Amino acid sequence: MATSKFQAMWNHPAGPQTNFSKPPDKVSYPQQIVVSTNGFIWSRMAEAANYNQCIVSIAMAATGLYQLGRKVKHDYF
Repeated sequence: MATSKFQAMWNHPAGPQTNFSKPPDKVSYPQQIVVSTNGFIWSRMAEAANYNQCIVSIAMAATGLYQLGRKVKHDYF
């Protein structure tokens, strides 16, 4: 039951994998810079008090950096 709910969420048109399947030419530099910077700032502020928030913030920063890498690779290489 849990796996079917997870699969339904994962395969949903607005699910988490849509962030990675977005074409690189649609990714915005300013938006991804803000996403990754925000993740780094909040992970630093949350590391002593709230480990769950810290992990989510690190994941958000990593996602932003991944998208920036895709955009740079698409635009310049």
